[in-house]
Amino acid sequence: MTDFTMKTDADGVAVITWDVPGKSMNVMSRESMLVLNDLIDAALADDAVKGIVITSGKKDFAGGMDLNTLATIRAEAGDEPAKALFDFTMAGHHMLRKIERAGMDDKNKGGKPIAAALPGTALGIGLELPLACHRIFAADNPKAKIGLPEIMVGIFPGAGGTTRLVRKMGAMAASPLLLEGKLNDPKKAKAAGVVDEVVDDPVAAAKDWVLSEPKIVKPWDEKGYKMPGGAPYHPAGFMTFVGASAMVNGKTKGVYPAAKALLSAVYEGALVPFDTALKIEARWFTHVLMNPSSANMIRSLFINKEALEKGANRPDVPDQKVKKVGVLGAGMMGAGITLVSAMAGMEVVLLDQSAEAAEKGKAYTADYMDKGIARKKATEEKKAATLALITATDDYAALEGCDLIIEAVFEDMGVKAEVTKKVLEVVGDDCIFASNTSTLPITELAKASDTPEQFIGIHFFSPVEKMMLVEIIKGRETGDRAVAKALDYVRQIRKTPIVVNDERFFYANRCIIPYINEGIRMVKEGVAPALIENAAKLVGMPLGPLQLTDETSIDLGVKIAKATKAAMGDAYPNEEVDEVLFWMADEGRLGRKSNAGFYAYDEKGKRQGLWEGLGEKYAQASEQPDLTEVQHRLLFAQVLEAVRALEEGVLEDIREGDVGAILGWGFAPWSGGPFGWLDMLGAAYAAERCDQLAETHGERFACPALLREMAEKGQSFYGRFGTGTDSKAA
Repeated sequence: MTDFTMKTDADGVAVITWDVPGKSMNVMSRESMLVLNDLIDAALADDAVKGIVITSGKKDFAGGMDLNTLATIRAEAGDEPAKALFDFTMAGHHMLRKIERAGMDDKNKGGKPIAAALPGTALGIGLELPLACHRIFAADNPKAKIGLPEIMVGIFPGAGGTTRLVRKMGAMAASPLLLEGKLNDPKKAKAAGVVDEVVDDPVAAAKDWVLSEPKIVKPWDEKGYKMPGGAPYHPAGFMTFVGASAMVNGKTKGVYPAAKALLSAVYEGALVPFDTALKIEARWFTHVLMNPSSANMIRSLFINKEALEKGANRPDVPDQKVKKVGVLGAGMMGAGITLVSAMAGMEVVLLDQSAEAAEKGKAYTADYMDKGIARKKATEEKKAATLALITATDDYAALEGCDLIIEAVFEDMGVKAEVTKKVLEVVGDDCIFASNTSTLPITELAKASDTPEQFIGIHFFSPVEKMMLVEIIKGRETGDRAVAKALDYVRQIRKTPIVVNDERFFYANRCIIPYINEGIRMVKEGVAPALIENAAKLVGMPLGPLQLTDETSIDLGVKIAKATKAAMGDAYPNEEVDEVLFWMADEGRLGRKSNAGFYAYDEKGKRQGLWEGLGEKYAQASEQPDLTEVQHRLLFAQVLEAVRALEEGVLEDIREGDVGAILGWGFAPWSGGPFGWLDMLGAAYAAERCDQLAETHGERFACPALLREMAEKGQSFYGRFGTGTDSKAA
């Protein structure tokens, strides 16, 4: 079987069907491109064929390009990877241009109409192929997503999508789809001008259209074509491109090469004929693919993320799909866990100390669904069905029959132990018990259970419904079935799991707390708070450390500091940080929740800039560090903890370290994650920089033994640990 097949009906319409064997979603590969090219040649050469319809044999049209293809091309290219990537890109352009021209001569005469019939979702090249067709018919399928999301994984539409969309819609209208990767349902895609028709039966409508002898010349192939909204030197177009440049640099801070390259391809391409514009697009696409940032983003945000979601590190035990989940604690976390579980179709028992508190937690789902209904993302029927799955109660007996319990009660060992024992008196012997703790050791919490092998940590990030990462923590006695249960549950709620071993702060908090602490430490040293915050954003962190502290609350930081100090005793390293943090708490500045923190806020809770009192308490030094020094302190504070977590066996797979860092706390996505960034720097330079930072700022920057060894051996993290981890391997 091949990915594309063709059948010509009695009316002379050749229907090319895309149906990749063994996959739920079509993706384009090198081999399938060649097959499609040959079928197009055959159809155009066949006098019996009057027109062509390209459709899918699956419920969706396509999910895009198999990005592993790009990595393979680069690997096979030897000393000329750029040439190989450019040639591959241009081969795709030639094929799609062949579809677009469809046998017309240089006077736009002749040719056969070619239509795309989309039954459902069409993403990436799954939309770029239809854009090369003469008309796009999409099924009236509100669940379908249509768009070009390439920018989200560090590249941009390089199969003509950039050039065609801008010429079809104009740069201004195309910018949300290209620069933000915005996806639309079919009706919104039609309103935006991306697809041409939304119909009940797209194949039938497409066949009727190709037999109607329609005009098939694209506007940009006709004499006198003018770009909608104006080209760069048109008065309106000039303002569009000036504004787009400012917007891109404002949002990306210059650290995401794909956005800048896309804008360059659009700007330069708008000044030249269409075929030249495609070459410019291919050149900039190749430029991006050759940038290590894009390669790292593709690896972490597509290849590795997909591998983890498909169970790359799942134990070999039978399916552990969750049917009924019990959620203990109806606060913000418990309510969020209830919401995502019910939305995934699971029966949920939400338990709290009072029925009233439990009902309040259930109302969170109702409010969420109401917002979805207002945005036409949900229906009253869907809301009713989701709420019917949730039982809000204060009765532990209601937990009978649960195959997974997720505890999200107050962060206190005694409280958690008490509820664990109450639950285990009710549930069956094979029920898996999980704690949503963010700081308490799973091995200690498991002592409240008679079956510690069935006890595990499932750490959600807040807000649960928005954050894609779930951190699964294995205690020292956690068994394989518990790990599999947690992984299968996370897959059911469509989030990305990482599995780590039990150690203080696990993985995510272990790395993010030093980032926050380094920012606060610099405040005490007299580094300008604005320099600290902007240095973080200019290196790709979504929030500066001071803003992040405000968002998570300063009193939480105080609580964590006190608990850590009690556990570590004389080895506790953050006295300078505590001085600032405790002073802020004493001043009543607890962060956003109190409308007062490192930032000032108005009465509605909107940030008004950094609080002036900070500078009055901690005077700014007359000589400020340079930008790179501040950025390296903030980044190395995080990545060295990631390396230590790998050394100590907390992390078992660097793929989880990188994906978890980006999805969990937003670690500079352009870098591909902590290990991706260290590989970009090179182990030798990273070790040398550690020595410099340690000498200037203290032992917290001391080079880990693993990194030192790798520097001496000339190794990289992905070269040594690429698809798994053995930190003792040579």
